[in-house]
Amino acid sequence: MNRPLLYLDVDGPLNPYAAQPERRPEGYITLRVPRNAALVDEVSLSPRRRPLRVWLNPEHGRALLRLEYDLCWATTWMDEANRWIAPTLGLPGLPFVDFGDALFRERPDRVHWKTAPLVEHAGGRPFAWVDDEQTEADRAYVDAHHEGPALLHHVDPRIGLRDDDLLALADFAGTLDDSHGAGPRPAHQDGVTAAPSRSWHR
Repeated sequence: MNRPLLYLDVDGPLNPYAAQPERRPEGYITLRVPRNAALVDEVSLSPRRRPLRVWLNPEHGRALLRLEYDLCWATTWMDEANRWIAPTLGLPGLPFVDFGDALFRERPDRVHWKTAPLVEHAGGRPFAWVDDEQTEADRAYVDAHHEGPALLHHVDPRIGLRDDDLLALADFAGTLDDSHGAGPRPAHQDGVTAAPSRSWHR
């Protein structure tokens, strides 16, 4: 069985853009990216044309590579993440989801514009998706349209990816049945034993 996919958003989980603007988080370095070099998330857009300030923690690259996942960008940066983000984190060039016409397109059902393309890209393969904009509508959509196990893991954009987030990702990967690919085994969540299901939510 293939390893699960890990869909990575940049702005929020890896770049804690909502942190106090005058105080770079400990362990992070500052990257200045020309604003015309990437389609940044709407929350990061500014009418000023100064370079985009991106905070990145190089330790995240090593930590992500240690996880039992195949990494894939799921960000408005798309392939530009391989130019600007991956080298700073020490990541190799990664595949990315091309959102095409879905980029920033609002849906009447309030499902995030990334959700349907990610489900289609996964094609039933188990996946985890790390982002700062997921809602219950996205979880419901994944439950209804994705045949395999899935973890939608929200990260606070004020603090970015932390050790407990990485532990949640490792825990989810560890619950998958590697021998049969039939879905996850029971897992402990917040002290409660969860029955097997097609989707894990934290």
